[in-house]
Amino acid sequence: MPVMRSRVRRVEVVEPIAKRTRRRRAAAEAGLATPKTNDKEQKTDNERVGVGGAVKEEEENRALEVAKEKKGVLGEKKQMDLLDSGGKSKKKPLAGCGDDEGTASPVPDQVQVEDSPVYRVERKLGKGGFGQVYVGRRVSAVNTNDKSGAGAVEVALKFEHRSSKGCNYGPPHEWQVYDTLGGSHGVPLVHYKGQQGDYYVMVMDMLGPSLWDVWNNNINSNLMSTEMVACIAVEAISILEKMHLRGYVHGDVKPENFLLGIPGTPDEKKIFLVDLGLATRWQDSSTGLHVEYDQKPDVFRGTVRYASVHAHLGRTGSRRDDLESLAYTLIFLLRENKGFVVCKKKMAITSEALCCFCPQPFKQFVEYVANLKFDEEPNYAKCISLFDGEIGTNPDMRPLNTEGAQKVGHKRGHLTMEEEDDEQPKKKVRMGMPATQWISVYNARRPMKQRYHYNVADARLGQHIEKGNEDGLFVSSVASYQNLWAIIMDASTNYSAQVYELSPYFLRKEWIMEHWENNYYISAIAGANNGSSLVVMSKGTSYMQQSYKVSDSFPYKWINKKWKEGFYVTAMATSGSKWGVVMSRGAGFAKQVVELDFLYPSEGIHRRWDSGYRITATAATWDQAAFVLSVPKRKPTDETQETLRTSAFPGTHVKEKWAKNLYIASMCYGRTTLAEISL
Repeated sequence: MPVMRSRVRRVEVVEPIAKRTRRRRAAAEAGLATPKTNDKEQKTDNERVGVGGAVKEEEENRALEVAKEKKGVLGEKKQMDLLDSGGKSKKKPLAGCGDDEGTASPVPDQVQVEDSPVYRVERKLGKGGFGQVYVGRRVSAVNTNDKSGAGAVEVALKFEHRSSKGCNYGPPHEWQVYDTLGGSHGVPLVHYKGQQGDYYVMVMDMLGPSLWDVWNNNINSNLMSTEMVACIAVEAISILEKMHLRGYVHGDVKPENFLLGIPGTPDEKKIFLVDLGLATRWQDSSTGLHVEYDQKPDVFRGTVRYASVHAHLGRTGSRRDDLESLAYTLIFLLRENKGFVVCKKKMAITSEALCCFCPQPFKQFVEYVANLKFDEEPNYAKCISLFDGEIGTNPDMRPLNTEGAQKVGHKRGHLTMEEEDDEQPKKKVRMGMPATQWISVYNARRPMKQRYHYNVADARLGQHIEKGNEDGLFVSSVASYQNLWAIIMDASTNYSAQVYELSPYFLRKEWIMEHWENNYYISAIAGANNGSSLVVMSKGTSYMQQSYKVSDSFPYKWINKKWKEGFYVTAMATSGSKWGVVMSRGAGFAKQVVELDFLYPSEGIHRRWDSGYRITATAATWDQAAFVLSVPKRKPTDETQETLRTSAFPGTHVKEKWAKNLYIASMCYGRTTLAEISL
């Protein structure tokens, strides 16, 4: 077990006891508590706050905090499986769900909204995240056998309670979406809508079974024919294209939301896409431009089993996400086993493993949609053409109506992946092989002295730091690999004194609180896989107050809360699967964001760079990497920043960077991806 050590640079001026006593007394009179030390081991989920020369420990509702953090930014597998119980995924929307049947008032026996006929409410068809759907039978005397349209005898009635969070500001958001999309190819019409009693009601065309029902009731081991799934693919792509052309993404593509027409009618072989409660705009309605990119790791929209990787990561929805969810839907329909990849498995699994029992076109479709950029316009005709060889040549003999896809093909001409000679090979966004590597970040600086040490054992840590101190260098960054340490020391830190501790515990609170008391602030941290940590605290920083948290998952909710209080992330580290995050007031940042991914988030980092952000903290575990990017209040003269990923410590590369006046700003070891080029 590592031996705990603490070193203070010899030039430090020790505060006289009498002066320290007066200061503590003044702090106590001001209402600031002096910390009580104890020898208990630090708990997993906690938060510590240091204020000037005194320390305040924030006591929070631990049960609530642990529940939130164990749930995790990206979710625990057990909880994800609960959302996928029985093979039918439950929706987990960002906004409120539909009414709670246990507390909401019952739906009315009869419905009449706007100038609609009177409908008797009959059997319940289903319940989703945004309401309940019932059969409505027309009561008024009519002489019609219509099965669809405003005069139909049977309709679908969708109820959403007015107390639903989705109705906080009036009628459901879904109404606006249907106003724009209703009646377009593959989207059912809403004939009437209005409020009756406690419910908002939509009167819609009655449709047939969902693709989930067809798959689940298939006596042939739940298998659909390849031709049937290929027909679903081309028609669904066509429906999504029409929806995207009107500026919306669906946000919850899955088998349960694709419905066939009523059996025995001309529409029985058509598919329709329903449930627009999670639909959002990818295109700004006023400017016509693509909405801005963002990532909020604590926000999830969609259904766990079919959601895109980007949805799991809390990124702003765009057209690529609908197509990726469709890809998972198609693979699910082709597989015999109800068990399917969810959450983290989906992030890391290769297209070969995911599509191992699928024909080649499905694998090509997965690879194409998984590597679309955030604002890239999908080539819908190319996607449709992939499935040509799986579908019969006579449209009348196909198991599904593909009229919409045929129109796309006639309009644009069929293309294949190989026929686009004008396209340059492009870097794959997500399909690289997972790897663990050194991640180093370099900033442009005026020429200065910088020194690095790596593969440093515990016993040699002190001599490297002391030698650097003697040469006028202070520790600026630390990292760990295989329980050995990497140390970066600079001559331009502006620190006046520095202490450090090597502890067998991850961010031992007693030592940190003691040095907060003496006006030191955490300036660098690193954690090893064996649970030990290296904490460096400095004088001469710009910080006025600090808070830190240790958590079993990346604590984005806590970070977001602290942002609102004026704190910014100034250091991060991991120890095994634990995360440690330090936030400070007076950090000199104007804005800050987080990029969190199961692979290296190349696209997100470049988008943030383009918006004026620069990486200011990094940390990674064996399966996740986090980057904190900030906008400084004072713009640097040279904003150049570069990142590097290497299997071994980048010693040779560091010297090459120094020659260009690029110096190490931060580094860590953990999850990345080996980049690939698509041919």
